[in-house]
Amino acid sequence: MSRSAWRVALPGLLAFATITAELPAQSPGTLTIEKFLALKAVSDPQLSPDGKLVAFSVSTPSLEDNKNQGRVWLADLGSGETGEATSGTGSERAPRWAPDGKTLAYISTREDGAQIWRLPIRGGEPVRLSSVPGGVSDFWWSPSGKALFYVKDVTWPVAQQIGQLNGPYPTEGKLWTELFYRHWNEWRAGLRQHLFRLDLGDSTGTDITPFDRDVPTLALSDVGVAFSQFGTEVAVVLNPDSVVATSTNNDIFVMGPDGAGRQAITTSQANDNSPAYSPDSRYVAYLAMTVPGFEADRQQVMLYERATGRRRSLTADWPMSVGAISWAPDSRALIAEVEEHGGVSLYRIELPNGRRSLLVSGGVNHGVSVSSRGEEMVFLRSTADRPAEVWAANWATGAGLRAVTKVNAELLADVTLTPLEPFAFVGALGDSVHGWIMKPPGFDPQRKYPLVYLLHGGPQSAWNDEWHARWNYAMFAARGYVVAAVNFHGSTGYGQSFTNSISQHWGDYPYEDLMKGLDVLVSYPWVDGSRVGAAGASYGGYMIYWMAGQTTRFRTLVAHDGIFNPVSFTGSTEELWFPIHEFGGTPLMPSARAIMEKWSPANYTARWQTPMLIVHSQEDYRVDVSEGFQAFTALKLRGLPGKFLYFPTEGHFVLQPRDRRVWWGAVLDWLDAWLQPPAAAPAPGPASQ
Repeated sequence: MSRSAWRVALPGLLAFATITAELPAQSPGTLTIEKFLALKAVSDPQLSPDGKLVAFSVSTPSLEDNKNQGRVWLADLGSGETGEATSGTGSERAPRWAPDGKTLAYISTREDGAQIWRLPIRGGEPVRLSSVPGGVSDFWWSPSGKALFYVKDVTWPVAQQIGQLNGPYPTEGKLWTELFYRHWNEWRAGLRQHLFRLDLGDSTGTDITPFDRDVPTLALSDVGVAFSQFGTEVAVVLNPDSVVATSTNNDIFVMGPDGAGRQAITTSQANDNSPAYSPDSRYVAYLAMTVPGFEADRQQVMLYERATGRRRSLTADWPMSVGAISWAPDSRALIAEVEEHGGVSLYRIELPNGRRSLLVSGGVNHGVSVSSRGEEMVFLRSTADRPAEVWAANWATGAGLRAVTKVNAELLADVTLTPLEPFAFVGALGDSVHGWIMKPPGFDPQRKYPLVYLLHGGPQSAWNDEWHARWNYAMFAARGYVVAAVNFHGSTGYGQSFTNSISQHWGDYPYEDLMKGLDVLVSYPWVDGSRVGAAGASYGGYMIYWMAGQTTRFRTLVAHDGIFNPVSFTGSTEELWFPIHEFGGTPLMPSARAIMEKWSPANYTARWQTPMLIVHSQEDYRVDVSEGFQAFTALKLRGLPGKFLYFPTEGHFVLQPRDRRVWWGAVLDWLDAWLQPPAAAPAPGPASQ
């Protein structure tokens, strides 16, 4: 990319292509699959050291190339001017400001895979900084600006038996002796993730964690590397246990910038993660759980004093779980991202007393970035009727909340979108249960609409007021459906006891909530109770299979990557700590096996009567594709109408643009065939389709 190809907004910089706030008036329209797939995904905002510019990533789906094209953009907080900072044949992401603010580094695939490049902000061509075989997955600047640290996969051990067996004839064969041989959507046998140091002027770097662990850890830590103020110490997150597949025991280790002197500063058997040095380097703040083996335990904000080794919780009295933390520039407070009641809010937590004050609420707010100078923080903010954009607010008070970017404004100018509306009812155990409703565009209360009931995965997660890239409320509503989603027992954001309640109760409390929620929904005069369908993924897919054997209230069902048989699921998933906690042990233990069998949809297929679309992907290593195959076999042996949508190169999430297009087309067409118009929908029954 030629630096003269874009314009910038500050004096001394070229002016970059501006997206104006004034958009032409257009007639309202419908959110179609094509329009949805054309939307850009804004992520990873990074505030410049002087607090005047924000760099962020923008990903645009391309059906022609069947990939998501990433670019680094810049926005001027003062003028609001926004535009692309990178271009060319590759894809760019992960913008990171140099400590002096004069250059911006990022990862680009334009040459030799994912390499680190640097762009001078005040003029000049981008320069490639790394030539790492196989590329890098993430990177950070050293505080001095004289070095970079990056993460990449390495062959471990270097000499492997499979290589000896292959000899001069390489194969795709894999040989392993331990668990955790694959993770999420990739094979990990014979690989480790390591942290490297790359001094400027070097191009490959040095492995500073050359031992048999993934550094940073592969799971349960959004932030795995942090640096002290002057770069004399590095904090990393790793799991020291011998069998990581059954353990959530992430710990925080500190070491020199060359990897020397490594020692643990946490010793809990539960998950300690996301270290963050205070700007004055007095403290390391981090997030900590207390229950070993439980990935959804409440995360408290911990404060570790480096000089004394003392640590304490700043949020011990708070029933909410903190998802992420960022330091205020004065080292006197932390900005916390907290999921609560169907949204994610930003709080200020003061030191030393832990006093909390709400800064920003409404919708989902996350990805906070605060500079060493300036009074504003930037973050991502979305609601169910607006995709994520970069927003800004005062980091001390939350005042001055405003949108910095409007990347998708023009694309959505002619689209009618409706907001979420909350509803609540008394569910299982007499607890209050919260849910959301989205009405279709042009809603007429005198009409009756079919209902699509969405079931979230996790199961310890929640339906929030956000623009979802996959399970998007507005996409269902645009087809003329009332859309409803209930945060049943086990959901996050309603206190830890509510979250804990689903463990060993997969089939009773959540199911009771969903049925009681459905009672409320069909009581509304504008919902047609005879035209109700349900769809869910992961645990939501499990619940689809479970409901199929428990009720005939649904005209049709959609299960995406669902768990059909907890016993076989446990034998094929990778993060074994999850089923061990959820069912009280492994299938080798009679008590845990009994719970798995009790809540297994596979044991109730003789009751199945409802037509079903099943979606599953080959590279889903969280819930193996065999779960979907088993469910489809049961469906067809029952003689029920059904379809199986299979993706050979997707994982737990469907991410490739063409596959996303097919997914939405298949799911919406299936629902339409059974739910609207009523006269065209065949009645449920044993007839094979």
